[in-house]
Amino acid sequence: MSSSTNFLTELEFDALTELINIGVSRAANSLRELVGEQVHLTVPSLAILLRPEAAELISPSNANLLVAVRQGFQGEFSGCALLIFPETNSLELVRAVTAGDLSLEDIIELEQEALAEIGNIILNGCMATIANLLERSLTMSLPEIVRGSGLDFFDLSPSEVDDGILFVRINFSLKGREISGYVAIVLDFLSLETLRILVADFIKKTEI
Repeated sequence: MSSSTNFLTELEFDALTELINIGVSRAANSLRELVGEQVHLTVPSLAILLRPEAAELISPSNANLLVAVRQGFQGEFSGCALLIFPETNSLELVRAVTAGDLSLEDIIELEQEALAEIGNIILNGCMATIANLLERSLTMSLPEIVRGSGLDFFDLSPSEVDDGILFVRINFSLKGREISGYVAIVLDFLSLETLRILVADFIKKTEI
């Protein structure tokens, strides 16, 4: 996955990747407590993209829809975070969380509630950790489930086309299942610049 190299320095990019990695790792620990088994998440692969680029990247090659859990956040930098899965992976994740003892009909019935809970654990845990490490606070909205394609997740109204997206690819391993997902953090460029400044300050504080 390519990344924009003209916005962040290499050091800032590495620091932001590590902050997200810490947040995802802590969220994985919380998810492990929910499912009762070890949860593995790979080191995030981070890119800074424009909305059309991110929408194109997550658009499926077939007609299957995507499912996303979306949560807004407000603070010194504001935006929304999304946990995005192919629909087949989302059902597999719900099956894993429910111990695989339910029928397909029951899994589909519980999908909304289970995905909202899983998304809240991952997104809230990840964003709260990043904010804490940057010595800032964020207020998260309640999770909502969104279905569609990449264009549905990233509203391409004229005023928002040039907004930046922190696009993170993570791979889940749950109970022997390989479940691929994306985490996307949508920020306008003002918030993205604020985040860059906070990351730069974080680097200065941690340098000894």
